[in-house]
Amino acid sequence: MNANDMSGANAPEVSKEKLIRDFKVVVADAEALLKASAGQGGEALAAARSRIEGSLKVAKAKMLDAEEQLLQKTKAAARATDDYVHDHPWHAVGIAAGIGLVVGMLIGRR
Repeated sequence: MNANDMSGANAPEVSKEKLIRDFKVVVADAEALLKASAGQGGEALAAARSRIEGSLKVAKAKMLDAEEQLLQKTKAAARATDDYVHDHPWHAVGIAAGIGLVVGMLIGRR
Protein backbone atom coordinates (compact mmCIF):
# COMPACT_ATOMS: atom_id res chain seq x y z
CA MET A 1 0.00 0.00 0.00
CA ASN A 2 1.16 3.49 -0.65
CA ALA A 3 0.36 6.77 1.04
CA ASN A 4 -2.45 7.52 -1.43
CA ASP A 5 -4.24 4.26 -0.60
CA MET A 6 -4.34 5.06 3.12
CA SER A 7 -6.32 8.26 3.18
CA GLY A 8 -7.75 9.29 6.53
CA ALA A 9 -11.35 8.77 5.42
CA ASN A 10 -10.80 5.26 4.04
CA ALA A 11 -8.41 3.88 6.63
CA PRO A 12 -10.06 1.57 9.14
CA GLU A 13 -10.03 2.89 12.67
CA VAL A 14 -8.09 0.61 14.99
CA SER A 15 -8.29 1.30 18.70
CA LYS A 16 -6.04 0.01 21.44
CA GLU A 17 -9.03 -1.46 23.23
CA LYS A 18 -10.10 -3.43 20.15
CA LEU A 19 -6.58 -4.80 19.65
CA ILE A 20 -6.43 -5.83 23.30
CA ARG A 21 -9.79 -7.61 22.99
CA ASP A 22 -8.58 -9.42 19.85
CA PHE A 23 -5.41 -10.59 21.56
CA LYS A 24 -7.42 -11.80 24.55
CA VAL A 25 -9.42 -13.93 22.11
CA VAL A 26 -6.18 -15.33 20.70
CA VAL A 27 -4.94 -16.16 24.18
CA ALA A 28 -8.25 -17.77 25.11
CA ASP A 29 -8.13 -19.90 21.94
CA ALA A 30 -4.54 -20.90 22.70
CA GLU A 31 -5.60 -21.97 26.20
CA ALA A 32 -8.44 -23.99 24.70
CA LEU A 33 -5.95 -25.70 22.40
CA LEU A 34 -3.73 -26.59 25.31
CA LYS A 35 -6.64 -28.03 27.29
CA ALA A 36 -7.93 -29.95 24.28
CA SER A 37 -4.54 -31.41 23.45
CA ALA A 38 -3.84 -32.42 27.04
CA GLY A 39 -6.78 -34.78 27.42
CA GLN A 40 -8.20 -35.35 23.97
CA GLY A 41 -7.24 -35.63 20.36
CA GLY A 42 -9.15 -35.73 17.15
CA GLU A 43 -12.04 -33.36 16.52
CA ALA A 44 -11.67 -31.14 19.61
CA LEU A 45 -8.00 -30.53 18.83
CA ALA A 46 -8.67 -29.80 15.15
CA ALA A 47 -11.48 -27.35 16.04
CA ALA A 48 -9.30 -25.51 18.56
CA ARG A 49 -6.43 -25.29 16.07
CA SER A 50 -8.77 -23.93 13.43
CA ARG A 51 -10.08 -21.23 15.79
CA ILE A 52 -6.52 -20.26 16.79
CA GLU A 53 -5.38 -20.02 13.17
CA GLY A 54 -8.35 -17.81 12.32
CA SER A 55 -7.78 -15.58 15.34
CA LEU A 56 -4.09 -15.21 14.54
CA LYS A 57 -4.81 -14.24 10.93
CA VAL A 58 -7.28 -11.58 12.03
CA ALA A 59 -4.91 -10.26 14.72
CA LYS A 60 -1.98 -10.09 12.28
CA ALA A 61 -4.05 -8.23 9.71
CA LYS A 62 -5.22 -5.71 12.31
CA MET A 63 -1.68 -5.21 13.59
CA LEU A 64 -0.47 -4.56 10.03
CA ASP A 65 -3.27 -2.01 9.55
CA ALA A 66 -2.40 -0.33 12.86
CA GLU A 67 1.29 -0.26 11.92
CA GLU A 68 0.49 1.29 8.54
CA GLN A 69 -1.71 3.94 10.15
CA LEU A 70 0.98 4.76 12.70
CA LEU A 71 3.56 5.03 9.93
CA GLN A 72 1.34 7.38 7.92
CA LYS A 73 0.64 9.57 10.96
CA THR A 74 4.34 9.71 11.80
CA LYS A 75 5.22 10.71 8.24
CA ALA A 76 2.52 13.40 8.27
CA ALA A 77 3.84 14.78 11.57
CA ALA A 78 7.39 14.82 10.21
CA ARG A 79 6.25 16.63 7.06
CA ALA A 80 4.32 19.19 9.11
CA THR A 81 7.34 19.79 11.35
CA ASP A 82 9.63 20.14 8.35
CA ASP A 83 7.25 22.58 6.68
CA TYR A 84 6.96 24.65 9.86
CA VAL A 85 10.73 24.81 10.30
CA HIS A 86 11.18 25.90 6.67
CA ASP A 87 8.40 28.49 6.93
CA HIS A 88 9.43 29.84 10.37
CA PRO A 89 13.13 29.12 10.89
CA TRP A 90 13.67 31.66 13.67
CA HIS A 91 10.64 30.45 15.59
CA ALA A 92 12.03 26.94 15.38
CA VAL A 93 15.44 28.10 16.62
CA GLY A 94 13.77 29.93 19.52
CA ILE A 95 11.68 26.91 20.46
CA ALA A 96 14.73 24.63 20.33
CA ALA A 97 16.73 27.08 22.46
CA GLY A 98 13.91 27.27 25.00
CA ILE A 99 13.67 23.49 25.23
CA GLY A 100 17.45 23.28 25.58
CA LEU A 101 17.37 25.85 28.37
CA VAL A 102 14.67 23.96 30.28
CA VAL A 103 16.46 20.62 29.86
CA GLY A 104 19.74 22.23 30.95
CA MET A 105 18.10 23.68 34.06
CA LEU A 106 16.55 20.34 34.95
CA ILE A 107 19.85 18.51 34.51
CA GLY A 108 21.66 21.22 36.50
CA ARG A 109 19.38 20.69 39.50
CA ARG A 110 20.62 17.15 40.05
